[in-house]
Amino acid sequence: MRSIRLNSTSFSIALLCCFLLMITTTIKADVDLPKETYKALGVTKSSSPKQLFDALEKRYHDPAQGAGKGKYAKLWEPIPMSIYFNPYTFYNPPSTVKEINSRQECVSCHEDETPGWVQMWRKSSHANLSEIRNLPLGDPRFYKKEKLKQIEKNLRSMGKLGKDEQLSEVGCIDCHVSINTKSKAAHDKDLRMPDAAVCGTCHLQEFAERESERDTQIWPNDEWPKGRPSHALDYRANVETGIWAGMAEREIAEGCTACHYTQNKCDACHTRHEFSVVEARKPEACATCHRGIDHNNYENYIMSKHGTKYTSLGDDWNWDVQLKDAQAEGGQTSPTCASCHMEYKGKYSHNVVRKVRWGNYPSVPGVAENITSDWSEERLDAWVETCKQCHSERFSRAYLELMDKATLAGLAKFQEANQVVKALYDDELLPGQKTNRPPPPVPEKDGPASFFQLFWSKGNNPTSIEVEAMEMGENDLVKLHVGVAHANPGNWTYTEGWESLIRAYAKITQADTELREMAGLMKRVEALEGKKAARIIDLNRSGARYSMGAIGGGMFLLGGLGLIGWHRKKGSVNDRNRC
Repeated sequence: MRSIRLNSTSFSIALLCCFLLMITTTIKADVDLPKETYKALGVTKSSSPKQLFDALEKRYHDPAQGAGKGKYAKLWEPIPMSIYFNPYTFYNPPSTVKEINSRQECVSCHEDETPGWVQMWRKSSHANLSEIRNLPLGDPRFYKKEKLKQIEKNLRSMGKLGKDEQLSEVGCIDCHVSINTKSKAAHDKDLRMPDAAVCGTCHLQEFAERESERDTQIWPNDEWPKGRPSHALDYRANVETGIWAGMAEREIAEGCTACHYTQNKCDACHTRHEFSVVEARKPEACATCHRGIDHNNYENYIMSKHGTKYTSLGDDWNWDVQLKDAQAEGGQTSPTCASCHMEYKGKYSHNVVRKVRWGNYPSVPGVAENITSDWSEERLDAWVETCKQCHSERFSRAYLELMDKATLAGLAKFQEANQVVKALYDDELLPGQKTNRPPPPVPEKDGPASFFQLFWSKGNNPTSIEVEAMEMGENDLVKLHVGVAHANPGNWTYTEGWESLIRAYAKITQADTELREMAGLMKRVEALEGKKAARIIDLNRSGARYSMGAIGGGMFLLGGLGLIGWHRKKGSVNDRNRC
């Protein structure tokens, strides 16, 4: 009997332990991520919110994984504006402000100091959590009610919220000091400028989805570095670009960072301090960065039939519904940037690169060769599923084939012109190449039609035809691809894209003919007239730059010498005839 009682007691203890274990393990993050991310972080779907966040935060702030100043850190120093582009690395609290304030005092003071901040915050969900809790079932924002519960669950797992405690609001002190803090904060010691990990403490799902771009954007033959191009590593792509790090003109360089900071913060899409999801769902949110000469995505979208419907009818759509319900419940009758790029096989997330095939820049070596690989075809199939929300599969595949082949045609034209410039460089025939071609700033190395030549110049580096070639690959080819990818009729053929490529191609091939003819002419003059005559037109030795005027002038001088010789010969004949 005693043995039985002991066994019963042991069983009861074991049962209690199992019950306690069940309680602790049922607090799961409930975040659906790609399997690649779980593997990379060393967590599982059953991990707690704290375990998932800790793994994400550790990688996110690891310099070896892309945080900080990058591999060229010794070459550049931050300017005052840099602290706002990369707050985790550069921000320090203001030493001149000594006040110690409570949660409410922050709001009261900033109503006078920076009223715009406060007004934007008052309109946000952060300032109106009680309204979120009381949303009725039929409200299109009802999903936020469940999201708030999930956020509070995350915070309890992280020890930032009591067992039965609810968030009253998310105010200044939560983001700029510590979440749900009850104590006062000193401006000169406690203030922080939030980065994406601060946002991710509450918004764990969105943070994890965005960070999963690092794990799903892996090119099969290393055409791009791991995790790029993506929002998750766009700052690393910026600071580890040689010319960006090497430029002396730091305010110009930081113009790139003004878009390439999404890795560091969330307000590129959700503008502070309202952080509106409605704003972030509209194409204009993307347009701040995804527009312009080398990635004119917004311009092409807005001029397409998709964009025309958005500008004509978008005011009637309900932007408060979740993205997955935009068509069925929101009345959306045309795709937007978000509805196409955030969708993957029927699900929507903050990972926007899972269907990327071209990486926006077709001239990147290896990308075109990979476009028919199994990796690329699988992503093509995912695009077809996206297009099938409105189009037939036959139409979708026909248009995507048109996009690929049009892009390949433009790429071939660029590659042909680029080889012409490379041959001139190899043969040392570029204007001023032997006399007036300073090297680019460290860490860049000189080379024909190089990326640094779009942002730096000295003497004859770069030459005009190198700029033409670089713009062909970096701008014109991209415009062709983006135009056809966003279905902007004719833009990739005539308005921009192909016509621009042909124009640049003509300039490059004409310059090649003229420079090579001039080089041949110089050799002939040196052989026929000797070094003295050759020096008259040897523009390269004199330090002058090749140009059409200079070449023409040299040919004029050569013609003049020939004409003088002809007149002398004719005069001698006439003299003999007179005799």
